[in-house]
Amino acid sequence: MDYQRKKKLTFSTIGLIFLFSGVEYESAKTLVDYAVLKAVILPTIWRYLQTLEAAPYFLGLAMSAFSLSGLLSGPLFGYWSDRTQTTKKIILLCNLFEIIGNFMYFMGYSKWLLLSSRLLAGIGTGAGSSIFGFLTRSTTSEDRTTVFAAVMACRQAGLLVGPALNIFLRLCDFHIGPFIVNKYTAPGLFMFLLWILLQLAVVFMYWDLPPMERRISNPHEEENVPGPSEEEVEEEVMPLMTSQELVGSYGSVTTSSMCKGHRSAEPNDSPVESPVTLPTHELPTPFRISITCQEFLREEVIVLLAAQFITLFNQTALETMVTPLTQKYFNFKELENSVMYCLGGVVVIVGFLLVHWLSRHFTERVVLAIGLTICNVSCIWCLIFLANPLGSFSWQLTEFIIGVFLQTLGLPFVAVAQVSLFSKVTSESTQGFSQGVRRSVGGLATILGPLWGGGLTENMYIMVGAMMALLILLTIMLAFSYKRLVEPTVEHVESSQPSTSGLST
Repeated sequence: MDYQRKKKLTFSTIGLIFLFSGVEYESAKTLVDYAVLKAVILPTIWRYLQTLEAAPYFLGLAMSAFSLSGLLSGPLFGYWSDRTQTTKKIILLCNLFEIIGNFMYFMGYSKWLLLSSRLLAGIGTGAGSSIFGFLTRSTTSEDRTTVFAAVMACRQAGLLVGPALNIFLRLCDFHIGPFIVNKYTAPGLFMFLLWILLQLAVVFMYWDLPPMERRISNPHEEENVPGPSEEEVEEEVMPLMTSQELVGSYGSVTTSSMCKGHRSAEPNDSPVESPVTLPTHELPTPFRISITCQEFLREEVIVLLAAQFITLFNQTALETMVTPLTQKYFNFKELENSVMYCLGGVVVIVGFLLVHWLSRHFTERVVLAIGLTICNVSCIWCLIFLANPLGSFSWQLTEFIIGVFLQTLGLPFVAVAQVSLFSKVTSESTQGFSQGVRRSVGGLATILGPLWGGGLTENMYIMVGAMMALLILLTIMLAFSYKRLVEPTVEHVESSQPSTSGLST
């Protein structure tokens, strides 16, 4: 099988992984998963726990367990993928956690088994950091935003399919041996079977493709990239860390061949030692820790992690108060809320399509600024009109619809732009671990956001005001760091050369 066919099948399998993760509506891996959790899972899982005689606090434990285990497992699986430069084994292992976790959810003998099932299934979400690292190594920087947008759109499609499937799953009422299949246990059985099918797809349709060769080229010159030869594969499987990378010049365009070519073009430069040929994980431990700390303390990285946390925190806080708000002012029931979330999902998919188009004409920082502007407008609207709704029923409903529309429209812009930028300003050799850290920051936000929103549903001005303050802080950070939110260039690499001679000894 040729290289291009393997690549298409591998990327299709990744799309299936994200699609199934979206269908498994309790995932906290994207900006809008918690919305579907509130719309579909919350009524079911609470009644499920009640049949198991669980205390009310168990609902919070079950909702947080999935995010917590995913928060911890992401960096670990990402670090593993960086060391081995492979992802297939990691995905297969993570799928096993998903399979076992969902089967335990289906069994449902006790509240503790239900809680354990969510913890185990959450570990399976750690594969996401390895997958994003793989996508970073397998795509050019020009195409990365488009690829990330397509992958996230697959997740959103799954989020739309999930509620529709739940309409039919709630009609189940039969036995399989000693197990009862009803509206509470059927989702676990369905996802158990779905993840088994995905496991087979990964086995037969997924390949650990070698990293793409990064090189400087004319942006207007059209490249024809053939499948790598065997010699190229051998050279690419073990990535090199140049001496420039050791002092903090990160980014996917920084390769040994580039640095050599650039130095030869300027013979007047002071001589520089040969690049260090050790991968990051083979460096001495103190040096490796120092490099990692320097990477995450850089200004642009902090801004992108702040964008990840603040947007997710605000989103989950707002989603927490939506259901009580619709019940209080519009008397919405489960059906109305499900329709509302499905329509919101359609808006998010439209947003991803817009980002897919914009990424071909504008840089990621422009897309990020657009998304942040929409989020600011949305938060101001909520502060003015939703904190204390006034007027007739139709006017209040219009205010609510506009607020939800603006909030859901801004999410894809921020989500895709910050993920793509983050992959470019962090080291490619540790991309799995870096993506794991980024996703863990998002996981922390999805835990803290509902706690903040849920505790202040009767004090909307305080809740939305604090969210507005966080967005203003992020806007100021983006404004001051805007010039740094770009992919490192060869000039950036060259500027770090004088201090590299001592590192190569």
